[in-house]
Amino acid sequence: MLKKIKFKYGKTFCDIELPEKADLLSIREPLLFINKKKFSADFSLKLPKKLSSHHTISIVIADKTRLCGYKTYLPWILEILLQKGIKNQQITFFIAYGTHARQSDKECLNVYGDLYQTYRFIHHDCNDKNLFTCLGKTPKGTKVHIRKDLIKSDLIITFGALSHHYFAGYGGGRKLLFPGLGYKPDIYQNHGLFLDKTLKKLSPGCQPGNLENNPLARDLKEIDDFIEPQRISIHGILDSKAMVCQLIVGKTYNDFLTACKTLDTYYKTKVKRQYDLVIASCGGFPKDINFIQAHKAINNASMFVKDNGRLVVLTECNDGIGSDTFIEYFRYHDFCQAFNVLEKDYKGNGGTALSMMTKTKRINIFLKTALNDKTCETIGTQKIEEDMIQTLIKKFQHDMACIKNASLLIR
Repeated sequence: MLKKIKFKYGKTFCDIELPEKADLLSIREPLLFINKKKFSADFSLKLPKKLSSHHTISIVIADKTRLCGYKTYLPWILEILLQKGIKNQQITFFIAYGTHARQSDKECLNVYGDLYQTYRFIHHDCNDKNLFTCLGKTPKGTKVHIRKDLIKSDLIITFGALSHHYFAGYGGGRKLLFPGLGYKPDIYQNHGLFLDKTLKKLSPGCQPGNLENNPLARDLKEIDDFIEPQRISIHGILDSKAMVCQLIVGKTYNDFLTACKTLDTYYKTKVKRQYDLVIASCGGFPKDINFIQAHKAINNASMFVKDNGRLVVLTECNDGIGSDTFIEYFRYHDFCQAFNVLEKDYKGNGGTALSMMTKTKRINIFLKTALNDKTCETIGTQKIEEDMIQTLIKKFQHDMACIKNASLLIR
């Protein structure tokens, strides 16, 4: 008996016939639970008791790649601040691009709404060293350059979507300040902790949903400790359609950990078994807009595949690879050579390239994709069409699973 499953592929769907006994590994969709009155009370409770016309307030937000209902919820924050006597000119927005490219004004209007025209917005530039002052080094050797204008603030408010990150453990929250507003060499130094230079492999603790024994996440915490102004963090919990379902307000690192645990209840499965065959979709556009985005789903889904097993990923990748630095590491002879190069000079998506290499060495990865055959072969995968997918399903139907939102589901 077969059942037809619709897998998202770009902006369309692929219908795949699966045996009834195939396991469906799924997320638990968060329900919409946002109440303006409750949010206002939570947020107001975290504000300093006295705010005056002399206070400067910095609101740090994400760019278009990490949306968090900004058009709807930024006005809520501003309404509360204005009720406390704060004036427009006391508030500055910082767009935390990290190493991403700057958005156009049109894109900003689309993301942040009319506020973009009435408040001061600063587009962060991770390459401009003049913006920063160095506050010291972490025990791992990461220099801590912080924006001069940011540390002069009386209050910093970070507002963004919380997510699982494939090597930092969690994205959003503190990552808005660093690497979001970081200096590029510091960002690469921190990301280089993904490489265990003693064992000559990727750091085993650098996993999605993991902060323990994660050297990169620990480094992020130590960078965060350098930042002294009072802070409030607003963590958005999103569903699979990118709708903000919860807003969690906090001030401390423990508040951040609580928000992470909340996220886990929706997107972290208790299933520990592995399969001969896993069929997975990234979850459609924009999660499969390019391969760098798709890698998140590949990374997550690969955890459910046995050694020498097979992973089929539906990922359109209409915008190609999505990185100028990723593919170059596949031109080296093997993982060790690429690792040695990155160990000396970590850049861009080098860690993603190494992560992909470790997976293609352990399992067989097939892609239904718009990427060409040569690109698929270069990154160690095989391009596949739907008839071949059905052949694999027929062969391994007794030990298989499917994942409709692999970019979100972790184990």
